[in-house]
Parts: sequence; structure tokens; C-alpha cells
Amino acid sequence: MWTAYSAAPEANLREYIMQQVIDYFDALNRDYLAVHQTKEDLFWQNYMATGGDDVPARFERAEQAYKRFIADPKRPAQIRAQIEWLEHSPKSSQRDELLHGLRGWARFFDCNVIEDDQALSLMDDIVAAENDLYARRKTFQLTHLNDQGERVPATLGELLTNQANNADETYRQSSQQALRELEQWLLHNGFPTLVRLRNRFARQMGYRNYFDYKVNKTEQMTPEQLFAILDSFEQQTREANLRSLRQLAAEKGQDALEPWNIRYATAGDVTRQLDPYLPFAESLRRWVDSFKRLHIGFNGAQLQLDLLVRKNKYENGFMHGPVPPFRQHETWIPARINFTSLAKPDQVGSGISGINTLFHEGGHAAHFANIRQNAPCFSQEFPPTSMAYAETQSMFCDSLLDDADWLKRYARNGNGAPPPDGLIQALIAARQPMRAFNERHILLVPYFEWALYQWDDEQLTPEAITRLARECEQRILGISGSPRPLLAIPHLLSQESACSYQGYLLALMAVEQTRHYFLQRDGYLTDNPAIGPDLARHYWQPGNSVTHDDTLRSLTGEGFNPAYLAQSCNQTVEEAWQQAQMSIAQSEKRAQPAADFNLDARITIIDGERVLASNARSDDDMCHRFAETIRREYGPKTASA
Repeated sequence: MWTAYSAAPEANLREYIMQQVIDYFDALNRDYLAVHQTKEDLFWQNYMATGGDDVPARFERAEQAYKRFIADPKRPAQIRAQIEWLEHSPKSSQRDELLHGLRGWARFFDCNVIEDDQALSLMDDIVAAENDLYARRKTFQLTHLNDQGERVPATLGELLTNQANNADETYRQSSQQALRELEQWLLHNGFPTLVRLRNRFARQMGYRNYFDYKVNKTEQMTPEQLFAILDSFEQQTREANLRSLRQLAAEKGQDALEPWNIRYATAGDVTRQLDPYLPFAESLRRWVDSFKRLHIGFNGAQLQLDLLVRKNKYENGFMHGPVPPFRQHETWIPARINFTSLAKPDQVGSGISGINTLFHEGGHAAHFANIRQNAPCFSQEFPPTSMAYAETQSMFCDSLLDDADWLKRYARNGNGAPPPDGLIQALIAARQPMRAFNERHILLVPYFEWALYQWDDEQLTPEAITRLARECEQRILGISGSPRPLLAIPHLLSQESACSYQGYLLALMAVEQTRHYFLQRDGYLTDNPAIGPDLARHYWQPGNSVTHDDTLRSLTGEGFNPAYLAQSCNQTVEEAWQQAQMSIAQSEKRAQPAADFNLDARITIIDGERVLASNARSDDDMCHRFAETIRREYGPKTASA
């Protein structure tokens, strides 16, 4: 009798405390979603140059509020106390779910909490300095010589496209000069100050410098561990890179190695020949149909795509998710996702770069839309989400565009004809020798940033930083300068992407490992309906609740292995063409399935505040309206009578 009487209050107390834990967890999910969504909506308006003159100031306030929320020093102790109570509670599905979610939040706040008041103040200074630099950067107009030899304003994307595709060397050189001018403008208008502020913040947080801080937070490794991988890759690909440069100089002259010539010398002619087969007007349909046949869906997500270049718009493609998806008890909260590209549909190469962005950012969108956990901390794109893990998903998707069987099935000219075998062979002959060069181009940034952030404040002069940039480019690329000068890479300017660029190379290593697995198992990639479900199950659904290595082991059966990328880089043109021929032959034996898979997404295509098309009626209607708009507004003009 006494036992029963005393147990009842104890059970009631457990239920009471459990309800408090549930309420805390639900409030944390709800409050984070509110502050994250506010910041991301204003981020989009600010970077898309929409919403009015007060947007930059409102965004700065919202970002500071977001930073303060995720860096709240009270959170870790609160969460630890509840985790400890749950760990000593009777096991149940409810208890296990709460533990999983709270442990996710514990990792999240461990990456973001700033308990030191001085460090918190420095973070506010960094946010203010970045926003000030970004606002002033929008007033700095870059110009170059276009296809017609006219000096015109140009975005970063237009400069790079012109440099790769313009047949006139003088015009290409004007684009390189503009990129170098941008470097100097940044070096004299705040970039060194940003480096100093970031280092002061990192040292206040107990790290050697900002690079040390970011690598530990974003990839859960030390710089020494990172460079053990990068140095190995650099050594393995060094000779292949130098061999390709010697071959290029022998074939096309020493001038082909100039920074403004090397992209054109290796791909410009072929890109121009391929351009009619990949018109920008058809890029949306080809992306939609390809993802459908891969059975890649979006779990009810709302997608907003701003795809065209526009004055004052941010000059790099990206995907951000104002609403990270999660399960709120039995209710599914679908993602809301924005992504952007910078297509200029009447410029040669815009269709190729445009569809590449659709596959890349669309891969990001599919990844984050398919994370199915019980808290938004698992499905947001910032730490503890590994950049390498996130980029693996997008880079795997855009890797398909280089496959010969994809080009044969999807690339079509105005007469509906696919590219001939000779053009695909020429494409491989142009790209494969430079494969090591291109992947080493990613190495530039971590080597540069690691050296830069180890400097004392007094060393951070524009002249010294410029010298360091050119020295890194010479050492890693083997030529006098990069076709995309280091300081012209936007990632260096934002604290969220600074000191994180190495994630792209780590991702490429994982991409080649993933491709190898599917090819060994299924024999093909293009239109393989097993890919979407397998990626969703093994790579996407867990979000950041597991490590990048764990996801690779789940799908491929082996941990992170960079050997596959090295093998791809060292492949000869003949070997690559032989593989391509086999993939074409196998593809011709397979009937193409209908593109009738349900994407499960509400998609709107916009240009700033103008709606170009949506799939409110159907995906087909959206693709048709988009293509008609692009042709009407950017197609050849008919002379009036």
C-alpha cells in the first residue's frame, strides 16, 4: 500500500518534468525557426537587391539577432541538464526522440555559443564590417570589353564567362584586368580589417587564428589534419598538372598559359561549339526532367529560383533555406528554399553555366529538403553541418552534366539533334588534360587563407596580401596567376564561407567515391531511378546527425577515400574517351523512362520581384512559360519592316 502510494507522486513528477522538457524542446525549435527565417528572408532581399532601401539595415539587425540567439551562453547548460535527466529516465520512444533532438541542439550550440562578452562584441563588429563592405562593393562598377569590343559593365559571372569564351585575347584580358582591379579595391576598402577582426575573435575563443577556428567547427578537424589530406592530393596531382601545362604550351604557344588565355585555350572553342546544344531557355526543363528520372523529390518544399543576372544582385550562385524542414511531433514542416544563378541568356556559355547552377544548387535543395529529423538544427546549412558533406550532394548532381550519356540524352540543338560523338570527344580532349589543374584551383584558397590568417595584424597590407596571392597561384597552378584571382572569390568576404573553401575539394573526393559505387553496382548514372532514393536514405535523411564519413560508409561500405578523385585526375584522354563511348553504347540499349516522377515541390521562377513562371498548373507549363519568356526577351531580334 505504501509502495503504491509513494510511487504515484514520483510517476507524476516524472511526467511533469518530461512535459517541461518537451515544452522546452518545442519552444527551442519554434524560436530558432522564427529568428532563422527572419534573417534568411532579409538575406535574400539584401542579396537579390529587392525590398527597398532599408533592407540592408534590417538585415544587419536580423543577422545580429540570429547570431546572438545561436551564441546564447545560457543554452548549453540548459540543454546538458535536460539531456542528463533524460539519460537517467526509463527508455521509451518519446524519451529517445527527445534525446536525439536535444543532442543535435547541443552540437549546434557547441559550434556557435560565444560565452565571452568580448568575443560577442567582436562578432557584432565582424557582422557590421562585412555588411558595410558588401554595401560599398555594390557601388563599385566593374567593366570589360564584351564580344563586340564594347566596354560595358560586368558582373563576376560575366567576366569569367567572357574570359573563357571570347575569341579576342584583348577582350579576354580586359576581364582579367577587371578581376585584378576588384582585388585591389577590396584590399583598400576593408578586407584586411575583416581578417584582423576575425583573428581577434578566434583568438578570444581560444584558437590560434580564424582558419583554425573555422576548420575545427566546420569539418571537425585541425588544420594539420586537413593539410595532411590536401598535401597528399597536391603531391599526387603535381606532375599531371605540370604535364598538362607543358602540353598546352607545346600545342598552342606559351601565351596560352597567361591567366586570361588558359580557360579559352583549353575549353573556349569547344564550349562555343557545345553552346547551341545547351540553350539557357531549355535549361529548366532539362533539370526538371533529369531529376524526375533520377527520382529526386523535394518532400513538399517550396522553391524560389532567381536565375538571371541583374544590377546589384549578388554575384555568385547560392542556395539558402529560410525554413529548414523537420518533424514537429507528427507534423511535417516542409522546407522553403531559395536559390539563384547569374545567367545572361544572350551570352555564349550562359546555357552551360546556367544548367550547371540548376543542377548544383538544385542538388543542395534536394539534400536539405530531404533531411527528416525532429529539429531544424539538423537541416540548416551552417555548422555543425559540414561544408564538405553539403557540397558532396550538389557536386554529385552537377557531375552528371559532364557525362557523355547525359549529353546524348539531354543536350539538343534547335533541330533536336544531340551533339555528335566528335564534339563529345573534343570536349573530353579539352577538359581531361586540365582536370588536375581545375581541382588544384580549389587548393589555392585554403593554402592562401591558412598562410594569411597566420599573419600578425601589421603584416596585413594590400601589397603583402597581393604578393601572397600571386605566390600561391604560381606554386599551386604552375602559371603566373589564376584565371579567377584569389581575392575575386566571393567566399573570402563572408564569415560563413571564409576559411571553408577546402570543403569543395573534400566533396569532390566524396563525389568520385559515390559515382564509382553506383557505376560498379548499376553500370550507369544518367536516368538511374535508384539514385534519388539511395541518396535520400543514406546521405540526406540523417542531416548533420551523423558525420560525412558515416554517410559514405552507409552507402558505399567504405570510409572517406580520396583515391577515386586522384585516379580521375590522372586518367588520360584516351581512357576517358573509351569510358565515354561505353556509357553512350550502354545508354542506347536502355529505353529512356518517362519523366513522370512527382517532384513534390512548389516551384516559382522569378527575376527580382517579377514572376516568370511557376508549376502551379504543372511542371510542363512552368518549363514552357520559362522557355518562351527567355526566347522572347533574349532571343535574336527581328528587324522591323
